[in-house]
Amino acid sequence: MSDKTLIYTAQMKLRWGDMDAFGHVNNTIYFRYMEQTRIEWLEQAGSSMVIDDHGPVIVNASCTFLRQLKYPADIEIRMYAQTPGRSSFDTLYEIRRVDQPDILYAEGSAKVVWVNFKQEKSAPLPEVVRKMLTAL
Repeated sequence: MSDKTLIYTAQMKLRWGDMDAFGHVNNTIYFRYMEQTRIEWLEQAGSSMVIDDHGPVIVNASCTFLRQLKYPADIEIRMYAQTPGRSSFDTLYEIRRVDQPDILYAEGSAKVVWVNFKQEKSAPLPEVVRKMLTAL
């Protein structure tokens, strides 16, 4: 996807509990890494993620596991976004080890839709989020 823009980079430590019986990070945990990165990015706007009963919902997510991550390691998650629509935007992620920045361990995506929780319908992206997506 060629119209992606890097919007945030997070670093975190792998936890022993992230691994499964096969001795590598469990596949479900990669979605947590992407989620945490997305939350940190949203929180940098300086306000709550839920404003007047409106907020973000993930309507689909995917991850391609390219290499095994194993404890101990520090990872970097690069978050990219594509051009936003009226109420949604696509995010893309690259997960790498900090000590091996040229090796891609996983890549993923998530579509974020801004929702009016009471009406259970999509709502226009708040201006603060739109600015975060287009100010780069």
